[in-house]
Amino acid sequence: MKEQFMSETLSETRACDLLARLFRSRGYVIERNTLFREYGVEFHADGWDPKARVGFEFLSSEDDDHDDLSLAEYNTLSDAHRRGELSLFIIDEVEPLSAADLLAEAGEFLDEIASAAEARKKRANRGTKAAVKKKPAPKPALKKKAVGKKRAVIKKKVAAKKAATKKPVKTAKKRAAKKKR
Repeated sequence: MKEQFMSETLSETRACDLLARLFRSRGYVIERNTLFREYGVEFHADGWDPKARVGFEFLSSEDDDHDDLSLAEYNTLSDAHRRGELSLFIIDEVEPLSAADLLAEAGEFLDEIASAAEARKKRANRGTKAAVKKKPAPKPALKKKAVGKKRAVIKKKVAAKKAATKKPVKTAKKRAAKKKR
């Protein structure tokens, strides 16, 4: 029975339900059957998160979706996807998929989106960290001079203390050496 289920093709309704659950489990707020109107392209997306700009469309003859997206419109959306402006998972029923295959492909799609977002964050963070490192906070010149003077005074005091403690020891050693001769 399990093998038979795996080889069956999915209806659009069943596929969209599975995709909606998967996208939501990955943190997207999916709105179903939303009018998408951008880049000169207009169609009803089966699932769309307007804030994250991520969604899915299942093209099927069941809902006459094949007429919704022309090849030119598909290419326009693909270009927007490559620029990182949106991410739209588009599946065509012409290629029959099992539920497992659909979820695996959609999972890979969502993993790619997450990886791209992480890479963008790292690039953005590198730029801000490098800028911070290149421009350290300026220190007032007066403080440097004051610190330098204090160090010199402290060094002189330490040297004076060492000299004071060493002289009696040296003189005692010299006296002992003179007595031995």
